Amino acid sequence: MPLPSLGRLPSPGDGLWTRRLLAVSTAAAVAVPLVNGLLRLPSRHQLDLSCFVWLLLGGRWLSQRWWPRRDGRLMWRSRVAGRHSVEPGLVARRSLAGWADLVANTAATAAIGVGLIGTFPEVPRWAALLRPLLAVGVAAWIGRVVYEEIRFTGRLALTTSGIRHGRRTYGWTNIDMVTPHRSDGRVDGVRLRPAKWVSLEPAPVVGGRDTAVPEERLVAAIEHFRSRPEVLAVGLPVTPPEPAVAPADG
Repeated sequence: MPLPSLGRLPSPGDGLWTRRLLAVSTAAAVAVPLVNGLLRLPSRHQLDLSCFVWLLLGGRWLSQRWWPRRDGRLMWRSRVAGRHSVEPGLVARRSLAGWADLVANTAATAAIGVGLIGTFPEVPRWAALLRPLLAVGVAAWIGRVVYEEIRFTGRLALTTSGIRHGRRTYGWTNIDMVTPHRSDGRVDGVRLRPAKWVSLEPAPVVGGRDTAVPEERLVAAIEHFRSRPEVLAVGLPVTPPEPAVAPADG
C-alpha cells in the first residue's frame, strides 16, 4: 500500500485554496485569543484545576468506550476535498462517538495545558520563556484541530483519485481486498489489503468508530467502486450500493 500522501506540495490550481484559507483563518481566529487567554492565567495557587482535569480525563476514557449506533450513509457531494484536488465523490460524516472523542481530547489537552502553565512562576527568566512557549503550543494544537475539521470534507471520502480518511489518503490501484477490521473483539473499521506490499506496516484501516457509516456499507461501496472509480467523476449524483445483509443494531 503506498504511503499516505502527506507533505505533498499543493498545486495552485487544485481548487482547494479557498478551503485552505478559510481553515487557516478560522484556526487563527481560535488560536490567537486562546494564546492571549493562556498567558493571562493566574498561578496554580490561585487556580486549582486538579478536580476539573481528572473529570475531563475520566470523560475522555468513557467517551472512547462509548459505541452508539452508526447507521449513516455515504452522501454525494459535487465538491469533495480529495487526494490532490476538489472532485465529486461520496462522503461519510463523523459519528457521534467521533465528535465526543474530539471534544473530550481537545478539552483535556486545553485543561492539561492550563494546569502546566499555572505551575510556572512569573518571576524567573526561564519561566517567563516557558509560559508563552507552552501557551503557543497548546493553542497551535487546538488550532490544528479546527483547521482539519474545516479543511477536509467529511471524516471519510471516496473520490476518483482514491480514499481519504481524515488527512490520510490511499489510491485505488493497490487495493486487493476489503474486509471488516476487528479490534478487541469488535468490528472497527475497514481493512484495505494491498495488492503489492511496499512496506512492513500493517494494512491501513479506514472508517471505524469515528465514522457514521457502518463497516458493512463501507465494504460494499469500496468493493463496488475500486474497480470502476471513474464512475465517481461523472458529475452526477452517484448512489452507493447497499450491503447484502443489513447492518446489525449497536
